[in-house]
Formats: sequence, C-alpha cells, structure tokens
Amino acid sequence: MHKYLQPLRKSFTSSRHNTNLRSYNIMPENRLAQSRSPYLLQHKNNPVDWYPWGDEAIQKAKREDKMIFLSVGYSTCHWCHVMAHESFESPAIAKVMNDHFVNVKVDREERPDIDKIYMTYIQATSGGGGWPMSVWLTPDLKPIVGGTYFPPQDAHHRPGFPKICEKIAKQWKEHREEIMAHGDQALSERAEPSEQEVVAAESTDYCYAQLYKTYDLVLGGFGRAPKFPRPSLFNFLFSLSAKTLHDQRAEKAVEMSLNTLKKMARGGIYDHLGGGFHRYSVTADWHVPHFEKMLYDQAQLLVSYSEAYLITKDPSLLHIIRECVEYVSRVMTSPDGGFYSAEDADSFLEEGKSDHAEGAFYVWSQNEIREILGGESEVYEYHYGIRENGNTNEESDPHGEMKGKNVLMQRYSVEETASHFGVTNQQCEEILQRARSRLFERRENRPKPHLDDKIITAWNGISLKFHGDLTIPGLMVSGLCAAYRALHDEAILESARRSCEFVRTKLYDSDNGRLLRNFRDSASDVQGFSDDYSFMIQGLLDLYELSGEGKWLQWSIDLQRTHDRLFHDDVSGGYWNVREGDRVKEEHDGAEPSDNSVAAGNLLRMSILTDDLNWREKALGIFRYFSETLGERAFAVPQMVKALNFSVMPVKQIVVAGKRDSNIMREIHARYDPFRVIIYNDEKVEGLSSKVKELKADGDKPTVYVCRDFVCHRPAFTVDQVTEALGE
Repeated sequence: MHKYLQPLRKSFTSSRHNTNLRSYNIMPENRLAQSRSPYLLQHKNNPVDWYPWGDEAIQKAKREDKMIFLSVGYSTCHWCHVMAHESFESPAIAKVMNDHFVNVKVDREERPDIDKIYMTYIQATSGGGGWPMSVWLTPDLKPIVGGTYFPPQDAHHRPGFPKICEKIAKQWKEHREEIMAHGDQALSERAEPSEQEVVAAESTDYCYAQLYKTYDLVLGGFGRAPKFPRPSLFNFLFSLSAKTLHDQRAEKAVEMSLNTLKKMARGGIYDHLGGGFHRYSVTADWHVPHFEKMLYDQAQLLVSYSEAYLITKDPSLLHIIRECVEYVSRVMTSPDGGFYSAEDADSFLEEGKSDHAEGAFYVWSQNEIREILGGESEVYEYHYGIRENGNTNEESDPHGEMKGKNVLMQRYSVEETASHFGVTNQQCEEILQRARSRLFERRENRPKPHLDDKIITAWNGISLKFHGDLTIPGLMVSGLCAAYRALHDEAILESARRSCEFVRTKLYDSDNGRLLRNFRDSASDVQGFSDDYSFMIQGLLDLYELSGEGKWLQWSIDLQRTHDRLFHDDVSGGYWNVREGDRVKEEHDGAEPSDNSVAAGNLLRMSILTDDLNWREKALGIFRYFSETLGERAFAVPQMVKALNFSVMPVKQIVVAGKRDSNIMREIHARYDPFRVIIYNDEKVEGLSSKVKELKADGDKPTVYVCRDFVCHRPAFTVDQVTEALGE
C-alpha cells in the first residue's frame, strides 16, 4: 500500500446472487453496453465513463496524461455489487473518477490473464486479495496502489473511495517521480522471490522431507527407538496447515503430528493415572518410558496437544490437556506460583527402606490391580494390557527392575473394550474411571519420586547442570496459554499470571532490568542466560495476547532490550548463550528449542507490536547467521524454520479496541493461526505501534479490526462479524 494511503479495506466474500433482480440506477448506457460479458453489462448504466480493457483506453490515458483506474470482478461477486451500488452508481463519485482517471472494467472470468497480473501485485503488497480488485495504474500499466473493496465513507475518519481517488490524482500531478518510483520498486521487488523467501521455501522443503522420510507410519514418531517427544517438530508441522502458506503437504503434516501425539497419549510414556508425560520411550511403540518427568516436556506438549485440538477439534485430545495441567498444578507448582523442575525416574520400593528402582512409583503387578479393583479388574486389565508375568521384556528392562510388573498402556479404545465385554461405551468409561481413581489413591500412598524443587528461569546445558536437564517457567507460561485456548478455563490463565508474577518478584532485578537464573528458598546470585530471556519473553507475549493486559507486553519490551544489550552479537547477528567467556550461539531445536530460534519469533512479533524495525532486522540477522544450517540441516532447527516462514508470510494483525466481549475473544483465541499477532489498543503501553493507536473503538462497542500490514477490514462488532473477518 502506498505510504500516502492507508484505507480500510474488505476482502472478497463469496456469495451467489441473481443479479437480474438487483435494481440499478437507470442512466444512459456507456461503452460497456457493447460487451458480451454479463459482469460488464451489469455496469452499462453506471455514470462512470467505463472503458473495456483495450488499446482505446490505454491511448486515452497516455494522450491525456491520466492514470488508469482498473476495476476487476465477476458477475456473482457480492462485494463487487456492493461497491458498484455504493460508488459506481453515484453521480458524485463517478464525476471524481471521470475527472481524474481513465476507468477500465475487466471481467476476471473473461480475462484471467489481466486478473492474474494485478492480483499478484495486490497479494504481494497488501498480503491479501479478492474481488472487486481495485488498482490504479500509470498510463504504461504499472500498478501504483491497490486493494479490494473500498467503502465510499469510513466511520473512523480515514478516507473513503472518492477521497482516495482525489489523493492519488494529486500525487500523480505533484509527486510524479516518487509515485513512479514506488510502482517500479513494487514490480521489481516481486518480479522474483527475495533471497529470504527462497531460503524459507528451501528450508521448509528440506525439513519436511526429512520428517516424512523418518516418520513411523504405524507407531508414530520419527526415527527408531528410543523415541523422544520433540515438540518443535510438531510446531513446524502444524504451521504448514496455515491457510496463508497454501502448502500441499498440510494434510500429511497434520496427520503425522496427530498420529504421533495420539500414539504417545495411549502409550506408557503418558501417566494414565496422574497425567503428564515421562521423558522418553525406550520402545518404538511408546510403551516403556524412562520415567523421569520434566517440566519442559509438560510445557511444550501442552502447546502441541492444544494446537492439535484447535486444528482438528478432536475432543479426545481435551482430557490429555486437562490432565497435564492438573498434574503440573498438583505436583510441580510452588505455593508462590513458580514451577518446579522435575520428578525423578527412581523411587523407593517401600517407605523407610533403601531399595529403589526406576519406575517403582508407576508400575503394577496383576495381583495388586486385582486386589484393588475386585470384580471390575478384568475390564481394566484388558484395556491397559495387564499380564500375569508383567508386560515388559528384557530389552526394555535390562536391569530387571520391572520384572513381573506392568506399565500401563492403553491397548484398546473405549469402544473396542466396551464391545469386547458387551457393555455400552458409557458403562465402560465409568468402569475405567472408577478403576483409575482407586489406583491413583493407592499409588499416592507409595514413596514418591524425588522432586527437584528448584525453580529455574531457563535451562542451560553447558554452564549450569545441577540435575540433568533443567527447565523453563517461560515455556510453562506458553504451555498454559495454549491450554487456555483449548479449554477456556480461567484458572489456567490465572496460573500463567501467577508464574509471571513469581518471576517478576523473585527472579528479576528491576534496578538493572536483569533476570536471575534460579530460585530455591531464595533467588540465586547467578545471572540469567540468553535462553532465560528468550523463553520468558515468549511466555509474556503469549500471556499478553490472551489476557490483553498491557503490563506483560511492557515487561516483554523491557526484557527484549536487556536481552539485546547483554547477548546480541551486533557484528555477525544472533545471540550468544552466555555473556562472556567460553560461549556459543546455540541453534539445535532438541528437547527444547534453542534460544536463537525462540528469539527470532519473539523479535518478529515485537516488531509488529511496536513498529520497531530494528527488532525485525535482528531476527533477519539470526537467519543470515544460521543460513548454512537453514539451507543444509533444516531438520535440526524446525522452530527456526517456522520463525523464518513467519518473516516472509503476510502476518495477520488482530487489533482489539475498547471493551472486550468474552464471546468475541473466545472466537479469536479458539482459532489456530501461527502467522498472526493479537494487539490491544492500550494507550498505557509505551512503544505500542502508532498504527494500533489509530484504530479506535466505535463508542462503547467491543471493536475488532482484522488487518494485514495494518490495512484492515471494516471493524467487526459481533461474533458473526469477527468470524467472517477471520475467515477471510
């Protein structure tokens, strides 16, 4: 969009009409009366001095030194009819058009070649497209500015269609060179994809190809045993389903992720009694896990399962999300709201004795289950694959710690189990739920695994390794925010708030704006590392988008400035993992994504929120620094590839102004869209984009604008209007 023009716009909405029933103002016929096109004939009585596409119109524009206004549509286009009725049938608006332009009407179904040329321009410059397509051209047919539907007047004091026409005509007369340069630049920039776009496409291709090659079609997951959850892979694959990517691999990408997540949820890697996931599976079928439970796994898998639900609306995923949240709340949350690091894999066999074994807290003998469940044991044993001599083997239990024991794994669906026993699905579910409750109560009396109750702002595997892999409250905030979008439980959002408040009061030095590393009884004197900042900033941005509370955005802005000051390499780009000494720039997205991958996404979001292009440039600097990895080893950095795609996609801005309607916000939050940013018009946030502040509420109405590059639809005030705008 030309810098002088920022009109509101409405994208195409398909709708069928019997146009013969539409009443048009009866005016003398114009040149379109000689056309055979049904669409052009609909405009033959407009007061606009229309020309069909052809040499006559082009020569007139050159002879009279006028720009061309090109309007493209088709006969059953709803918004084409709206714009015709509002503007092209108006004698006053027609006079403006006739005075300043040579006006050309094209039927896209008759001339798809012309439509394609200028629609490519519209999509490239505005991030969207649709019909009617409205483009202003030089006499040499170079596009200068364009959009889709333009209203004749705007309720928010932006210029309507006739004012836009007058502004463009004035710029043509007074700023000819500048407006011509803009057109040349727009064409040259989009003649070929940019280097960044090429790298994004190649990285996406390579990353997907490697995942597809290693995918286990039967058992889910990628590669052979042992199998690790790697949520950054799901983040990348799910992002391919975004409509803006138009990716042919979207269906397969979702299928691979969803199958893997469901197989994990049925396997022994998932705790079927207490919720939450163990570290990894030593077997290919996800049956026998390494029983350690890490906070970062719960955090990231909450995002994965929640996004899977938002994409598929599969209700079977909801209980996994709910139980995982309940596990973290019950076991891994401190009274002050911080999150503990991990639960050990080992535990004592009996209270007061020194003998211990891995998984002792979680495994069962058949006799124990029968003693606890009585007559309902048979259903439970069948459903979870319980065997008299245990259901593990020597390969998965080399030390014999689980000999004669059973690791719970859902072998059959509720429907299959119900059919086997001749009961209804509801009866079967009730039996299984009673059994789970009884076994959970008994298990609570066993010696519990050791709880690593340090509260770590983030984990750094090189400089700080107290207890294997340590964890990230910032990630947990993001996980809770994702779970809230799926479950809409206010208690979940409150837990995310409490965690952020904990970090701000216990692990943040407001005098110098720096994070501290960890907390146990009191804060340590270890300063935060790069990933402490990147993960905390991500969590704050997620919480801001959900809550609309400007204080979280303000703090994330402050932390990003500190992150840049302490760790950014201003010469080569990217972030050092530590401030000084032996340091590296981490890139691998493993058990958790690298700080550089997360930082790239943060910077791109922050740039949109604040209008600060320096942050976008820092994100591009990360991609340049890791260009070799993105080009040759993209499989190692799927989170960074997703961020790279974010940098080249037409990102959607959803601007919320005025008071908030809970139903509208629920509709916004319940949609999966990895290439969007939710922004609240809050005058109190220092540094918030000036473009956002221009988008005001309409009186007391809850008002939502759906925009790309802050070129926006008409404001939406109801759930239906918001749904329509988001769909477009």
